[in-house]
Amino acid sequence: MEKVNFCLSCGQRLETRNIGGADRKACPSCDFVHWGDFSIGVGACVFKDGKVLLVRRAQDPGKGRWTTPGGYIEQLEFIEQTIEREIEEETGIRARAKKIIAIRDLPRAVHNVYIAFSMEYLDGEPQADGIEVDRAGFFSWEEMQTMNVAPLTAWLVDVALHQTSLSGLVMDKDPIVPLEMYGLFRSI
Repeated sequence: MEKVNFCLSCGQRLETRNIGGADRKACPSCDFVHWGDFSIGVGACVFKDGKVLLVRRAQDPGKGRWTTPGGYIEQLEFIEQTIEREIEEETGIRARAKKIIAIRDLPRAVHNVYIAFSMEYLDGEPQADGIEVDRAGFFSWEEMQTMNVAPLTAWLVDVALHQTSLSGLVMDKDPIVPLEMYGLFRSI
């Protein structure tokens, strides 16, 4: 059971109720239900001249490991904006989100979902931000074999390199019905 004890809307002490077949913390005074603790991360495979953009983490988690650039989404930010911002902040590279190529689901105390994008390189030369990452560069698959690459990163780069079609989840910029403030993705 989560450690949340008070309503985030009105401050009332929460009670445990069975909602949707599971015990959940719920407010007896308003309609607030604590559905759980979640985090959503994003990462990206940006290729230039057959090499992928990697960063070496300067902080935990993963300090000293090479990963694809990424981070956690902000509350009022679309996920494609998050990954474009994170890449530029961490490396100085400007890239545009093309499609979602993979999703990693990690259920635990804080359930973590990680969405990986294929990105279009626009411009810039890799420069580590010196805070979250201490090195950045474009590396070949062969170079990666001698580096301290995080296992998830190796898997993501393999997914990106071995896509057998152009399909994936792409942003639906023209849905059949207007859905303002929705970030919509569809398979092609």
